[in-house]
Amino acid sequence: MVSDGLGASGLVDTIQYILSPREAYAAEQQWRVVKRSVDARQRELKVHLTVLTDEQGHPIAKDAPIPLYAPPVFQDVHDAKRQVVIIGAGPAGLFAALTLIEHGIKPIIYERGKEVSERKKDIALLNRNEGLNPESNYCFGEGGAGTFSDGKLFSRSKKRGNMQRVMELFHYFGAPDTVLYEAHAHIGSDKLPSIIKRMRECILEHGGEIHFETCVTSLKEVRGERLEVRGTPIILAIGHSAHDTYRMLAAEGVKLETKGFAMGVRAEHPQALINKLMYHLDKGERDQLIKLVGNASYSLVTQVEGRGVYSFCMCPGGHIVPAGSTADGCVVNGMSASHRNSPYANSGMVVQINPEDIPGDDPLRGLEYQEELERLALTHGKAPNIAPAQRMKDFVDGKASKDLPACSYLPGIVPSRLDQWLPAHIGKRLQQGFRDFDRKYPGFLTNEAVILGVESRSSSAVRIIRDQETLQSISTPGLYPCGEGAGYAGGITSSALDGINAALKIAALA
Repeated sequence: MVSDGLGASGLVDTIQYILSPREAYAAEQQWRVVKRSVDARQRELKVHLTVLTDEQGHPIAKDAPIPLYAPPVFQDVHDAKRQVVIIGAGPAGLFAALTLIEHGIKPIIYERGKEVSERKKDIALLNRNEGLNPESNYCFGEGGAGTFSDGKLFSRSKKRGNMQRVMELFHYFGAPDTVLYEAHAHIGSDKLPSIIKRMRECILEHGGEIHFETCVTSLKEVRGERLEVRGTPIILAIGHSAHDTYRMLAAEGVKLETKGFAMGVRAEHPQALINKLMYHLDKGERDQLIKLVGNASYSLVTQVEGRGVYSFCMCPGGHIVPAGSTADGCVVNGMSASHRNSPYANSGMVVQINPEDIPGDDPLRGLEYQEELERLALTHGKAPNIAPAQRMKDFVDGKASKDLPACSYLPGIVPSRLDQWLPAHIGKRLQQGFRDFDRKYPGFLTNEAVILGVESRSSSAVRIIRDQETLQSISTPGLYPCGEGAGYAGGITSSALDGINAALKIAALA
């Protein structure tokens, strides 16, 4: 059926259709879609498509030459009088740099890791259990942690700013059209590196600088070159895993505080099972829906003893990857390639941890708690990256798993009693959480699923305190902490937007 028109959008109107998966698949092949979402709350799934129409209200063809956004205009900043130092080349740093160039300001980026092509080689070694490069891995390097951990562009952030512009910039540098209209947009870890590379090439072409394999060990000095914070603004976009940088900031008197974070495990099911649980359709309709929107995902949340237990970074058709940045811990995360077509579905399953849950008043105590649990996981796995694992139902029932199912985690897994060694306030809540999720989706709690330890890098445990209006550090004028590492974002898009906002604040000071 068809809803009322939604009003003008640029030069044309839009209209929303509510269709079956089969009808929506056919419509998307013909029409110019500007928004798409799937309603899976009822057994009869519906797809909401908003499409462009002409003056007579007829849908416009998919290949119609109608621009949907104004492309960016980048200035030549080779000889710009104003410069800004950016520490970190993740989404916050890169989008800050692009925004500065739009305003005629030269960005100078320092990134501890390697450029994205060289970074791929270190990640391949990591997946083969052939060693960890602490400066070039799933956490560090050009593009940040999101580059090789799925590339999801969905955000629940209510931050002020133009989130759609983030999507438009991704599209401008090569992301598929779906990022402009899909409710849960996704690029994929196989496609995102080339997009990041094009962003880098744009920055360099217009006069920006990028210095790779350059770890900033002091706010006063980089590679022997003195940084004057009062004279040159610094955008601090370090990412959530730069634990050594947090310690440097604390030693140099930058105001920090412990913030809430989450820790738990990574769970993996057969994707076919998740499709069956989430898509309430016969096989023919289910296959048609998968053609349209891909393999099913889920978003689960419950409350257990006053703390949230929830799924995080769900990767349909994905793989579990080793996501640590030091050799003395075991950390897992998830990713999906663009087609999301592996036979596995994985998700972080984490428990909310508040600052008051960790004794003491050290602003770095949450970070140290993360590290402690990562080391514990490694003692129950096997160095360098073999992860401890347990079948999900065995974990809930408090039983040892005699064997383990096939798993996407390339370094390998070994049986372990996660129910015994996870801290009780995490393990017990996870056990009840899995029971709650199974009540919502019967069959979710199964020994076909396996859980791996530990998922500890879902967000930063530290916040670099900044002024709400100026976005500058309250203790260090001229320092602009932003992104996930500053504790003000939670993913690629919100980090990118935070970087844009920091750049706009600096540009406005002219």
